[in-house]
Amino acid sequence: MTKQTPESLRARASNLSLRMQALSGPNSPAATPRPAKTPTAPRPNNKPIPTEFIIADMANRPASENLICAPCLSTIPPPNRPVIHHVVSTDTCRLCALRTGDPAAYTKPFCDFMTDNPTVFHTVAHFRAQLTDAGFEELPARASWSDRLRPGGKYWTTRNGSALIAFTVGSSYQPGNGVAMIAGHIDALTARLKPVSARPNAAGYVQLGVAPYSGALNSTWWDRDLSIGGRVVVRDPSSGKTSTRLVKLGWPIARIPSLAPHFGVGMTGSNNKETEMVPIIGLDNSDLAGTDAAAAAAAAAAEPIGPPGSFVNSQPPKLVKLIASELGLDSPSSILDWELELYDSQPAQTGGMDREFIFAPRIDDKLCSWSALTALLASSSSLDHGHIKLVALFDNEEIGSLLRQGARGNFLPQTIERAVESLASSSSTSVGTDVMARTYAASFLLSADVSHAGNPNFLSRYLDGHVPRLNVGLAVSADPNGHMTTDAVSSAILRRVAERSGCRLQVFQIRNDSRSGGTVGPMLSAAMGVRAADAGLPQLSMHSIRATTGSLDPGLGVKIFKSLLDHWEEIDAEWQ
Repeated sequence: MTKQTPESLRARASNLSLRMQALSGPNSPAATPRPAKTPTAPRPNNKPIPTEFIIADMANRPASENLICAPCLSTIPPPNRPVIHHVVSTDTCRLCALRTGDPAAYTKPFCDFMTDNPTVFHTVAHFRAQLTDAGFEELPARASWSDRLRPGGKYWTTRNGSALIAFTVGSSYQPGNGVAMIAGHIDALTARLKPVSARPNAAGYVQLGVAPYSGALNSTWWDRDLSIGGRVVVRDPSSGKTSTRLVKLGWPIARIPSLAPHFGVGMTGSNNKETEMVPIIGLDNSDLAGTDAAAAAAAAAAEPIGPPGSFVNSQPPKLVKLIASELGLDSPSSILDWELELYDSQPAQTGGMDREFIFAPRIDDKLCSWSALTALLASSSSLDHGHIKLVALFDNEEIGSLLRQGARGNFLPQTIERAVESLASSSSTSVGTDVMARTYAASFLLSADVSHAGNPNFLSRYLDGHVPRLNVGLAVSADPNGHMTTDAVSSAILRRVAERSGCRLQVFQIRNDSRSGGTVGPMLSAAMGVRAADAGLPQLSMHSIRATTGSLDPGLGVKIFKSLLDHWEEIDAEWQ
């Protein structure tokens, strides 16, 4: 959720117990970090992969974590069948628990996802792989979609590698039918490497030039184990082709050291982010050597690792070589540019006496986004639906959504309009203003962004009756000044969605003497004219480098989001 300050506003004007079997694993530190999963090509001749297997990401898990009963194991195609230590009963089978919709069954998949996908680029790549495995077809932005879409089809498209839209088309779809939409964001507060990130040696430390993305480099970043990841632009010297590659280092490489209180300087005040929050990434004491040795070391450090004027010469040489090695490049000069960032490398894990919490970085807002995309994967395809089910995950929400991959861009309305046009062409229907107006009038948008859980140490800062709790359910967010898009109609619709799924809703509105955050809801609902509501799963420590949510909350999100996607057509009919 974006923090609203006077400056940002001006800029925008331009207690449940868990089954231990389901929670085993995420409490222990990750072993060797796994590379980002690459989307695989469709396998039309193979038996379909069970959705639950995909959601649990079992193909990328250690065999000891894959507790599967014999009936479920028989449904997995041999090429994707994991190595199993032992077959368990249905009572402890992870796939059976997911199939029943048990919220506790989603805890471990969510923690695995959070640990394995630290950047927005890794997140999109992960979801692309899941969608491809589930039989979704890619819709490249440059390709023609004409006559490509069909009722009953499943599709996804991306923009910039950092935003993704996935949707399914009901088998009874007709042009003008509505769209059940869930929109969220997958960017998070972070610190990104500057265009020139190399810095002079300082007291023997190799430092790294970084800039805060949104509200990062705040006081919660002191003394954290930080790693580096993101995407790298690479040119193949033999073919001349340019592509992007994902990278993440598997160990803490950076740290922003605090100053001991003995110096009389507080570390929780207004520290200078340019001069006092510079991460260290290594040591270089070559200046302490003899004159000849120091000169040789200085000459070696000054030796360019790329052609004159190249990007790699503006970065710490050892870091460039390290990234090149991680990517398996023959020469560091193959790197043309990169978008790398620091991230908390500590794994997501469960905590609390009954493991009722999840402690993790980047919960805002991979929590609602993961639950929404998982709900789309788990949504029913057996019902004779006539609407489109869609999940849109955006970048740049934390900085105002102004870029092309943000919600203020045309990504979502353009995707819907292209899809409707393609679907209409197969039914010989002419698409114009009337069809699109009917589509949007019959649609609903749930803007899903995390909400503030009640903090027991600061309850006086909350409105009475507006204190969301963990492990209870989605919190409907309201704001009379338009920072949220919820109104009486959309709130009533969400209550009906909750009734259909047996879910419980909570409410949140901030006090009059505080300032509300913002979401993608108002901008998207205004652009398309659709009915819309803002709601989110609760979390503690919003905008901290590490936050807390309930261990049931990811699964509770899947349950209610799936209800909206599956039941929208019937609920909408109640309003006609």
